[in-house]
Amino acid sequence: QVQLVESGGGLVQAGGSLRLSCAASGSIFSIDRMGWYRQAPGKQRELVARITSGGTTNYADSVKGRFTVSRDNAKNTVSLQMNSLKPEDTAVYYCNLKRGWGESAYDYWGQGTQVTVSS
Repeated sequence: QVQLVESGGGLVQAGGSLRLSCAASGSIFSIDRMGWYRQAPGKQRELVARITSGGTTNYADSVKGRFTVSRDNAKNTVSLQMNSLKPEDTAVYYCNLKRGWGESAYDYWGQGTQVTVSS
């Protein structure tokens, strides 16, 4: 079993920065991918950024160049540095750990943390 606990988030003005952190506990494996999703009101949950234990990253096009995901394998943590925030970044952000591939993949989720960007 895996537990994910997020911290960070809050209210910030457009152009500002926030940092989200997530601590994972339980059985964490090197094959697990960790990252962040977000869900805005009335919209589907979407991938924001993901990182492998080897440091390979991928980002949503909408956040490339503004957000940076990082991971500390020794501490089982993943962070999301968000710069140049826009009102459209407003959403609940969820920490995610994905195990396996394809149809056998399983997702673990944090409880979510609200990010609100005012214009």
